[in-house]
Amino acid sequence: MKEVQIELQYLPCLEYFTCILEYDRIHVDIEERYVKQTHRNRCSVLTTNKIDVLTIPVKGYEAACPTKDIKIDYNQDWIRRHLGCLKSAYGKSPFYEYYAPELVQTYDKKFTYLVDLNYELLTICLRLVGIKKNIVYNLSGDFAAKNGVVNDISLINNRKSTNSHKYYQSVPYYQTFGNDFVSNLSIVDLIFNMGPEAKSVLLRSCKSQ
Repeated sequence: MKEVQIELQYLPCLEYFTCILEYDRIHVDIEERYVKQTHRNRCSVLTTNKIDVLTIPVKGYEAACPTKDIKIDYNQDWIRRHLGCLKSAYGKSPFYEYYAPELVQTYDKKFTYLVDLNYELLTICLRLVGIKKNIVYNLSGDFAAKNGVVNDISLINNRKSTNSHKYYQSVPYYQTFGNDFVSNLSIVDLIFNMGPEAKSVLLRSCKSQ
C-alpha cells in the first residue's frame, strides 16, 4: 500500500489532487507546524486578465503553532471578496451554477478554525470530482517515519521548492478567460469549467500516467 503525508490546503491546486490519486492512503496532517504565506490559507484563480490569489486572514498565533489551532479572522470581510471573485471569475463558466451553491453554504457556516473550513471544502471537491480515497487525518511525524509513509508536507505549491511538480503535468482544458492556458490553478477552476470531465483531466495530469 502506497501512503503519503500532506498538509491541508485551501481549495488546493491540481497537483494536490494528482498527488491524492497516486496513493492508496493519504494522511492529511493538521498537527504539523503552520507556515504563513503558503497555500494552507490561500488559493489561485484565473480572472479576466490575471491570476488572483485569494487569502484567508488568520488571527495571531505563536511561533511553531500547529495548523489545527489556527483561527480564521472574520474582522476582515474576506468571505465577500472570495465569493465575489469566484463569481466574477467563473460565473459564466459552464458548471458554476451547478457547483457554486454548495461551496457558498460552506462559507456561511463561518468555521472558527481554518482546518475545519479547509477540510469541508476538500471533502466537497473530492466528491464533485469523483475521487474516493482512504483519507486519514491527524498523522504524527513519528508514525510516518516508522511506517514508510512518504512525507510531502509543504512540497506542493511551495515557491521555494526545487522540485516544481512531483505529481503534476500540465494538460490544457477549457478556461473561461484568456487565450493562453494557465496550469495548476485551484481545483475550482477545473470543476467550474469542466464539470463531470474534471476527473478525466486530473488522471491525464498525473505524472505517472
